[in-house]
Amino acid sequence: MREGCDLERCSCANSGSEIKLRRYEHTHLQLQIVVMGSLLRISIRMCCGMESMEGPIAALGVLALLLFIMCELNKLILEARTALYGDDHSEPVAEICAQLTQEFFRDDMLRLLIICLPKLDSGARQDAAHVVKNLHGQRVNSRLIASDYMEENADLVDILVPGYEDSDIALSYGAILRDCIRHQIVARYLLESEHVKKFFEYMQNPNFEIASDAAATFKELLTRHKSTVADFLLRNYQWFFQEYNSRLLESPNYITRRHAVKLLGEILTDRSNSSVMVHYVSSLDNMRVLMNLLRDSNKTIQLDAFQVFKLFIDNQNKPPEIVSILVKNRSKLLQFFGDFELGKKDEAFEADRAQVVKDIALL
Repeated sequence: MREGCDLERCSCANSGSEIKLRRYEHTHLQLQIVVMGSLLRISIRMCCGMESMEGPIAALGVLALLLFIMCELNKLILEARTALYGDDHSEPVAEICAQLTQEFFRDDMLRLLIICLPKLDSGARQDAAHVVKNLHGQRVNSRLIASDYMEENADLVDILVPGYEDSDIALSYGAILRDCIRHQIVARYLLESEHVKKFFEYMQNPNFEIASDAAATFKELLTRHKSTVADFLLRNYQWFFQEYNSRLLESPNYITRRHAVKLLGEILTDRSNSSVMVHYVSSLDNMRVLMNLLRDSNKTIQLDAFQVFKLFIDNQNKPPEIVSILVKNRSKLLQFFGDFELGKKDEAFEADRAQVVKDIALL
């Protein structure tokens, strides 16, 4: 009997210890968020005020303090990442993640973090991007807290998009931007802004990593929210595809062409964009662009171009000018597609190629 009582007391003691530990963790987390927010705000004010500093000594003093603050922020961001993802010694705790999510968005920490990101070291920037990615997907009581926040803060796009012009922060800002775009209101905000036109430039960046990251963001923007994208493309068809053809599909940059033709195929074959597809494949100028891509020196680009070109052939209401060009070049096209090979056996590709050859021969 006494042994049972001792076990019960031991169990109660352990339970009490766990509760105290959990309370301590919650209090510690709240303190971390408060400190992080304060440090972010202080660093922003200091950066803004450094230009008005009189004398090198004052400026050096402020710079030293700023470096100390950035060092502390690096530690806090790493702790936040560990709380959300866990580490080798512990798994993330749902209650802690929920609290961190609520505190983070309630205190406008995302905006502060984005503004301060250029001042952090590269490791901290990566940690910050991971923290933001996790928080965007966290649900608290079945609610996606980030969605509520982004409805009121879609203008963060105005800070994030120009980040592609700074090689130091381009990849971090790009990752955060893609997480924001997953919320429909942010995607709509970006599509309706002048920022969307900048991607035709960013995707041609000579830096491979930045160009590829910009392409990934552009793809997310144009494929994530079907109805929003379809409406945008229909309303902006003329200028958008004129830019798309001339600046991306006809770019001298191989990486740009590769990303662009692949994305074009995904856009046009999406059922939500059926009206856009019909419009696109009814244009002789568009078909000429794709015919040139079929002759690209890169096999991957050729194959992706074929996936789009076959839509022109499959169009049951081809305009007379398209039929005329196809008939005029029939023998060359039949010879080209007769020699056109994937390099490996693919029944779907072989069937598509055979159908294209048949349709051209019957024109």
